[in-house]
Amino acid sequence: MKGFIDGVTEVNNAINEEVWGWPALILLAFVGILMTVLTKFFQITHFGYWMKHTIGAIFGDKHVRSHTKDKTISQFQSLCTALAATVGTGNIVGVAGAIALGGPGAVFWMWVIAFFGMMTNYSENVLGILYRRKNKDGEWCGGAMYYLRDGLGAKKNCKKIGAILAVLFSCFCLLASFGIGNMSQVNAMVSNVRHTVKIPRLAIGIFLFIAVGLVVVGGIKRIATITEKLVPTMVILFLLGTFIIIGMNISTIPAVFESIFKGAFNLKSAAGGTVGSGIALAMEWGMKRGVFSNEAGLGSSVMVHSSSNVKEPVRQGMWGIFEVFADTIIVCTLTALTILSSGAVNLDTGLLTEKGTEVGKDALMSYAFEQHFGKPGSIFIALAILLFAYSTVLGWSHYGTKAFEYLFGTSKIMIYRIIFVIIVLAGSMLEAQLAWDISDTFNGLMMIPNLIGVLVLSPQVMSCTKNYVDRKFRHKDIKPMLSMFEDVEESQETLPEEN
Repeated sequence: MKGFIDGVTEVNNAINEEVWGWPALILLAFVGILMTVLTKFFQITHFGYWMKHTIGAIFGDKHVRSHTKDKTISQFQSLCTALAATVGTGNIVGVAGAIALGGPGAVFWMWVIAFFGMMTNYSENVLGILYRRKNKDGEWCGGAMYYLRDGLGAKKNCKKIGAILAVLFSCFCLLASFGIGNMSQVNAMVSNVRHTVKIPRLAIGIFLFIAVGLVVVGGIKRIATITEKLVPTMVILFLLGTFIIIGMNISTIPAVFESIFKGAFNLKSAAGGTVGSGIALAMEWGMKRGVFSNEAGLGSSVMVHSSSNVKEPVRQGMWGIFEVFADTIIVCTLTALTILSSGAVNLDTGLLTEKGTEVGKDALMSYAFEQHFGKPGSIFIALAILLFAYSTVLGWSHYGTKAFEYLFGTSKIMIYRIIFVIIVLAGSMLEAQLAWDISDTFNGLMMIPNLIGVLVLSPQVMSCTKNYVDRKFRHKDIKPMLSMFEDVEESQETLPEEN
């Protein structure tokens, strides 16, 4: 077994160096910057509007959260399922790993990639709604594979390349669903439970096998029903704990922010080296872990956003903005402030303290909570990671299902679900670092064809955004842009107008 794992590690490292090299990171940042500029900094200029029509609408618009009788899900359910897949171990273990490997400065680059990633995710969701279609079971099917095939493929002389990229994306999504959406999450659950309670790995794996299987076999409606209850509860409780710790260490917060900004530009990284290499490591780990956390640029969450009962593509795009904002700007930031104010990191050098090194990067959040709440604190984090990772596994099972459906058809979906649940057992036995490294690789492979699609189809995103702004803000009497397909557009036009 050791020889096999060593071989997998060697192959994965070689691929990872290519897919997560600077060209890919530059492409990721470029697409986010481009979409921000083309939409005229929508995430800032219309901040109040998209907040009102996302988190605000949950409390004031019954249509946003009401359950549907057909195969669609509500906008709130689509958000919770997407957040279930994004608000996971990346927000706890991922942030801790970024700080340990790239220093406090990595947090700054998380913010940067999230700021521009808001509009990447927005663009993905707009395209997802524009190019979605219903399958024979009445479910909406949308995602990068569809706008690659039907959008990019519609361009002159691009039919074959669009079809090829759509298949590649779907294949990479399948692999990613077993990596970022399964093995790494399960591994984090097992490691943290074992850190708190000494239970055999296999026993935990069998329990998770059953817990995941009972929900996944029920499809998107059952997944959405679970996540809309689980996600808000776990996020609120987790944030409450971080607020208490930050409040207890409020005097250190100015020094924490100073270490973040200095570490982003001119301090040595936690891994050591020259100032230049320190900046590079902070950028690399901040961007990688930021994308791992919020998934902007992967084209993943658009598959569940496309299942929403929404009518306007821009409305669902705004949920994408909020998703990244909530995941990285709020949850990841509070995680970072909690770890950095706990004494696990030397704020002057950016290195882990002796105690931080002793507990290890995967348990830094557990250490922070245990320092302030005693043993119940570490138990709370173990439970939080268990629930966060569990919800992520549920969300990603849907992404993999839609990729599998695209490749092999609706009738064979149960085959994928069975394989996915079996992989849960494998994830419980893997070494932690290998599980994270494999996830990074699958992320990068999935990201490249998706970003090509968003880049080529950026004019459609810009046109749809302009159409929406002209109607909603400038009150122009023009036909709404709801779909790229005439039959779908006509069916959507008959639906009630959205506020």
